[in-house]
Amino acid sequence: MTTRPTLDLVDAISSQLADPDVPRSWAVPAYGQHLAYGPPGIALLHIERAACGLGPWQRAHDWLAAASRQPLTSGHDSHPFYGAPALTHALACAADQLPGAYQSALDSLDRQIVIDVRRRLEAAHRRIDAGRLPQLAEFDGIRGLTGYGAHLLRRSPDGPSTRAVLDYCVRLTEPLIDQDETLPGWWTETGPSGNPDDRFPGGHANHGMAHGIGGVLALLALAARHGTVVSGHHAAMRTILSWLDRWETGDSSAWPYWITRDELRTGRVTSSAPRRPSWCYGTAGLARAQQLAALALSDTDRRIRAESALVAALTDSDQLKDTTDNGLCHGFAGLAHLAARVAEDAHATTADRIRAAIPALLDKIHPPGAAVGSGDPGLLDGAAGFALALIAPSTSTPARSSWDSCLLIA
Repeated sequence: MTTRPTLDLVDAISSQLADPDVPRSWAVPAYGQHLAYGPPGIALLHIERAACGLGPWQRAHDWLAAASRQPLTSGHDSHPFYGAPALTHALACAADQLPGAYQSALDSLDRQIVIDVRRRLEAAHRRIDAGRLPQLAEFDGIRGLTGYGAHLLRRSPDGPSTRAVLDYCVRLTEPLIDQDETLPGWWTETGPSGNPDDRFPGGHANHGMAHGIGGVLALLALAARHGTVVSGHHAAMRTILSWLDRWETGDSSAWPYWITRDELRTGRVTSSAPRRPSWCYGTAGLARAQQLAALALSDTDRRIRAESALVAALTDSDQLKDTTDNGLCHGFAGLAHLAARVAEDAHATTADRIRAAIPALLDKIHPPGAAVGSGDPGLLDGAAGFALALIAPSTSTPARSSWDSCLLIA
């Protein structure tokens, strides 16, 4: 069932973002190649609208051209959301709908990504061999190997580079010893920003989909559902799930954003109060990761628990009260899109409850001017992602272009 007022809002935003050559105050040079803030992410909006028959392909072409005007960054200075990999994701989404389009450029970019992934994997395995703790940027979904794995899984589901990333993810779940303490292999010695932080003495274990082990779990689960499984694959998923079970809080199932060294030592989370549920951090993204893992492991009980946790997060005012924006990353539109994705795969006992929560999320959306006027037209926090996230919940159809595969939810 189509929600016309919401699609009118999507249309309005798309019209305001129709022309990449309109001067914009946000347009700093570094954003030109950024999936989160720049043209590659805005192109995704027009690609998805065109794939759904809601807009012209020319706008998608124009934004893809704008994203490729300058020489693309690759190698050490690039990552899944910046440079060559960011444009490759957008081109692949368009090419899926337009067979043969962009193929030459995609082939070249894919070869560069394989080179970059090989270099990153070699460094990661040397680090593990030396018994050192990882940096978030080594493995996370935005800057690290999990994000690369999401792209490779789409482009070459059973390819050697894809399998090599999965092998690394399995190894990441093996424990490490630091200062005579046994830590999970994804424990980092920094704060959640990736930088040293006095508030996190001894580092932390990050649970987020964007920057933590939630994204790794989702990648392993998505690969298994594609039929791509490496040695230790299922055991690695169970290791992560057992860790999340250990730190589950509340009667309705919620998970902290991270665990500190003090919390690890005491076995107790400092605050049991639920925090904002969102894609990047919190119960919403983790519920999707656990649902995907449960599907891969044929664990019906866990699947229903994960889906019920999402229902609780979307209908509990205490959990929603800290949601203050409309964006994709941690706003109401992102929650609505995530709910639509979970509902597609939900058990019969929970699917209708998830779908029933979506209209209330859409009702919280502000008028078009508020979204575009925020100063950010980009994907993660801005108008393009806001509009993109509204399409599937408003039309009750899955995303056509797989634009959200970069979020590790599909």
